[in-house]
Amino acid sequence: MNKDVERILYNEQQLSVICDRVADQLNRDYKGHQVVLVGILKGSVVFLADLFRRLDFECCLDFMAASSYGSGTVSSGNVRITKDLSCNIRGKDVIIVEDILDTGNTLSYIRDHLGAFSPASVRICTLFDKPARRKKNISADYKGETIDDLFIVGYGLDYDEKYRNLPYIGILKPEIYTK
Repeated sequence: MNKDVERILYNEQQLSVICDRVADQLNRDYKGHQVVLVGILKGSVVFLADLFRRLDFECCLDFMAASSYGSGTVSSGNVRITKDLSCNIRGKDVIIVEDILDTGNTLSYIRDHLGAFSPASVRICTLFDKPARRKKNISADYKGETIDDLFIVGYGLDYDEKYRNLPYIGILKPEIYTK
């Protein structure tokens, strides 16, 4: 375990079970549809890769990058898109794949942005849902787990671009992010 992690919240096996469950739901709902999975960089990449390999329907894969955090721990509320889609989503079912739904600022902005391109639908799939910090009226259509208001890292989630490569989800020690 990394020295900056207080404790492991979800180990590799538990994360695999979560991915299986979410993929099963998506497989039931989207077989036969024209689907575009949109991974939100950088945090979603590990979850997205594991989820993508479990899907048994045809889908395109694209990425967006947006930020409202910078290197801080609290969303500024000012979202900016730093990488937009490269594929056409008109008439297709779009599934936004994110690591965590926290305040909802970023996902609400991205959902509205994508809606302007006339997709058949836009749904949100998140590994973790943290409703205690929600500021926007938004919810996930597919979610791995609901978590308390904890500062988690690993499996793609970071603090100041660190800890993304941890193979588990851990709770970061407060002294690391309150310096």
